Amino acid sequence: MIKAFRRFTIARKIWSKDDAPESEETANNEPGSPKTPALKNKWGTAVKSVNRRQSQLKKKERVINNYLTFDYISDFFYLCDMFAKSRIGFLESGLLVKDVGRLTNVYLKSWMFKVDILAILPTDFFYFLQRNTAFRLNRIIKIWRMREFFGLAQTHTNFPNLFGVAQLILYIIIIIHWNACFYFAISRYLGFGSDGWVYPDPTTEDYGDFFKQYVTSFYWSCLTLTTIGDTAYPETVISYCFCIVDSLVGVLIFATIFGNVGALINGMDAARTEYQAKVDSVKRYMELRGVFGELQVRVIKWFDYTWNNKQSFDDKEVLFYLPDKLRAEISVHVHLGTLRRVAIFQDSEPGLLVELVLKLRLQVFSPGDYICRKGDIGKDMYIVKRGKLQVVSDDGKVIFVTLSDGSVFGEISVLNISGNKTGNRRTASVRSGSMGCFRRIPRSQKNLMHKGQQLLRKDNLLDEDAARKEERRLQNLDKRIELIHDAVDDLQCNVKRLAKQIQNQQNPGLLQARSKSRIEVMPTPLEQPKSKSRIDVMPKPQEQPKEDAKDQPKVAAPKEEYKDPTKAPALKEESKKEPETKPEDSEK
Repeated sequence: MIKAFRRFTIARKIWSKDDAPESEETANNEPGSPKTPALKNKWGTAVKSVNRRQSQLKKKERVINNYLTFDYISDFFYLCDMFAKSRIGFLESGLLVKDVGRLTNVYLKSWMFKVDILAILPTDFFYFLQRNTAFRLNRIIKIWRMREFFGLAQTHTNFPNLFGVAQLILYIIIIIHWNACFYFAISRYLGFGSDGWVYPDPTTEDYGDFFKQYVTSFYWSCLTLTTIGDTAYPETVISYCFCIVDSLVGVLIFATIFGNVGALINGMDAARTEYQAKVDSVKRYMELRGVFGELQVRVIKWFDYTWNNKQSFDDKEVLFYLPDKLRAEISVHVHLGTLRRVAIFQDSEPGLLVELVLKLRLQVFSPGDYICRKGDIGKDMYIVKRGKLQVVSDDGKVIFVTLSDGSVFGEISVLNISGNKTGNRRTASVRSGSMGCFRRIPRSQKNLMHKGQQLLRKDNLLDEDAARKEERRLQNLDKRIELIHDAVDDLQCNVKRLAKQIQNQQNPGLLQARSKSRIEVMPTPLEQPKSKSRIDVMPKPQEQPKEDAKDQPKVAAPKEEYKDPTKAPALKEESKKEPETKPEDSEK
């Protein structure tokens, strides 16, 4: 190789000398120089091809070195990935396992470890036999990690539609890249420049550069897989088979692109489509019912306002799939700050505030809508989230006060406090066109009732006599409920004692089992009829014939003992002289 390179160098020097103007003496005296112009042209062409080949070999050697460098860098990252996966925790019964030894043991026994080992096998040693990059094809197995990454990133990204588009484009680029590599490999197998379909001869000008080879192959693959065509026709059987497979894969890719892009566009515009369907249905209804003019314009403006301010989502519907605990935490995070600004809730317990937060409901009002009118029974409390509300007179011409963000009204009437001189009715009309959150407060919260009474007493709107009467009534009601519970407990104790006495008097075999079953099916104290007394529960003794009174043992059995004819013989065996009687006589 070194000798050949020296010969090519000498030839190049000779050619450079031939280019200079020379005299006849120099031309005649220079040994080895071409004597005619034809030989001179052939010699120059040979030298140029040799120089071009040498430069291509140098570039190829540099590309291979860079290629191997990136290969071993990727192998290092593969090893780091295996180490990281042996430290990734997992959930067990809802708890995160962090024990390093256990995590490593689980990873070594998993199928992922086997796949990683297969992908990292040092097949590079085959380079000593033949320098062929196909020996590293086992690294392609790591492609499944990219799919795993996309699955994890899809659940954490805040832009799922944009991420889906990027994922689709990346998959398409990878498939086109693989197809370009196969095309170049087949061209090498068939021979570069052997026909018009394969890649041109790299020894020719402008086709030996590595980046030119890759870009040309990628371009051919892109035209083929996207079914655009405009490429050379195949001429061999192998090229025909490869083009057939490419055409089928291209049709699938083309259909996949259109399907995924259509699904992504529909997903991006799904909320808008659903919103527009609701608007169209309301428009059709108003047209059918003859609703036109200003009212129709207000309805359309309300829809536009809710959509432009992102208020068209139902919180309950969006959070439907979450458990109650997470739903409560989200509601507390969103609304607890607003609820604490209300004077009546400032000193309330955190548990009560959480309970009230879960009952908040968002409501949107258009400009000019009346939230409540004077004299209406108050059932809701309103918290202004955004916008302005106006407290107006009965005719709506006089504005008493304007409520802005964070204002609250209706906190007293919603409690239904006894002794309220206003009769739990709205004292003014409220009108505006903004958005408000409302919820119902449970009337059983005594601390809220006490605070509400203090606020009414401060404004001289509390009837003290009515409040005291209601308080005494509630106290008497509590005492009555307590007495009822005590009576039920006493009745239950008496029933158990009587059942135990019956069990001791009866036969410890059959009668004991029957008394036990009778106690098990006995209704609870709350289900006991009020008409039954202690005497009704006592069993009646059985009447025995006089002639067998001496031999018959004295057993007090309940009335229900002989209702089952199949159990009568059990009592007959107890007495040796008992006469045969019918079930009707025994019941008598």
